Amino acid sequence: MVKIQWYPGHMEKARREMTEKLKVVDMIIELRDARMPQASRNPMLLQMAGNKPRLIVLTKIDQADEEATKQWVSYLSKAENVDCIALDLMRDSKAGKKIIAKSLALMKEKREKQKARGIKPRAVRAMVCGIPNVGKSTLINRINGKNTVKAADKPGVTRSLTWIHADPDLDMLDTPGVLWPKFDDEKTGSLLAALGSINDDILDKKNLAMDTIHLIQDLYPGLLEKIYDTEPVNPNKMLKAIALKRQLKKADGEADTKRAAEVFLQELRKGKPGRLTLERPVTGNEDKDAENLSE
Repeated sequence: MVKIQWYPGHMEKARREMTEKLKVVDMIIELRDARMPQASRNPMLLQMAGNKPRLIVLTKIDQADEEATKQWVSYLSKAENVDCIALDLMRDSKAGKKIIAKSLALMKEKREKQKARGIKPRAVRAMVCGIPNVGKSTLINRINGKNTVKAADKPGVTRSLTWIHADPDLDMLDTPGVLWPKFDDEKTGSLLAALGSINDDILDKKNLAMDTIHLIQDLYPGLLEKIYDTEPVNPNKMLKAIALKRQLKKADGEADTKRAAEVFLQELRKGKPGRLTLERPVTGNEDKDAENLSE
């Protein structure tokens, strides 16, 4: 499996700024990619968050396996002891209202205590954070009802922290997509790269594509073979099948597997192979997982 690391200077700067801003933040809205809920969990965020209330939002569910998403929502709610919801930020017209309702519910006890002391609660301050290209700006635009912040289907668009008065009862701090200095294992880096959360310019796309093909063949046997019209084959031969299916040839007429790898990754990120989730929760160990996550 390809070893991948990517932690540019602007991410370290953003991490320091986020740590400072957390002093005035009431809660955290953490976005994760529903296709890889564990790989898209930033362990630094847990350390930074401390005891602040946290809402996990699984995004891009329109591209994720529906049953797997249900399993992940249940698993994360128990394993991390937080509220977790799954939303289609692009198509669900009520996504913004759902986020607002969940956020205010998390802060209800504190706000009720303020009211009891005769204090009028101010708007809840929520930091919206997550890995690159997970949908933070899209979420804020959905809540705000307009394109307040720039969103794009690639990492590194948001570079600064910006407060948005998203709702009379909710102020949101938009933050850059931040990874962490060293991935725990090679699979995490590979998943992040395959699904578009790492700068493409640093990637060996052919080896990355073969790693991802192998993973999909394990999780969804026969799917790629059906899409690209081939018998069961290894990842390298699958790239040749993709080249043949997409008519990608070199000048000498041979299959262009390098271009096939690029096309495969592009199609995967756009959801063309169907709704896929490339990680599965490990059930039955929620208590142990919660302990590990809190370390």
